[in-house]
Amino acid sequence: MWKRLFDLVASALLLLVLALPMAALALLVWIRLGRPVLFCQRRPGRHGRPFRLCKFRTMLDRTDGAGEPLPDEERITPFGQWLRRTSLDELPELWNVLKGEMSLVGPRPLLMEYLSLYTPEQARRHEVRPGITGWAQVNGRNALDWDERLRMDVWYVDHRSFLLDLRILWLTLFKVVSSEGVTQEGHVTVERFRGSDK
Repeated sequence: MWKRLFDLVASALLLLVLALPMAALALLVWIRLGRPVLFCQRRPGRHGRPFRLCKFRTMLDRTDGAGEPLPDEERITPFGQWLRRTSLDELPELWNVLKGEMSLVGPRPLLMEYLSLYTPEQARRHEVRPGITGWAQVNGRNALDWDERLRMDVWYVDHRSFLLDLRILWLTLFKVVSSEGVTQEGHVTVERFRGSDK
């Protein structure tokens, strides 16, 4: 109850305070990358229930001859990389927090197609609401391999508390400033999860 109350009050205040900066950022996205300004996608929430996550767009709509999207490295721009590095692309997710689909802190919402690939232990990450930031994000972010990242998500589920959430939020500020762990080595974003060997 207290976690949800904190999420509700904090997200409402942040959306109010950041309304003008977010509007300016949306204008920049429209100028640099075109429309739509937001990238929206179905993601699994608590207990795997899907919701519509929205963030600022960071890639161009470039496709190959068959109409399939080109690889990330061919679609992302320096401006898009800057948005990701600073985590400013995540700001619209505050609406998801306000609506109760996400929390400020929790395991990051991944792709729907990953649901069938998790081990029973890894699937426990969905026992809580997904978060804008989480334990894995302040302990390596996308630079972690998938097994370690998912282990940290489950660790958070088992050890979650209000004080831990405050610690994660505080550490997130330093991670964002340092731009640490934004990408995996050899990838402009993060390698797709293909299941665990363990």
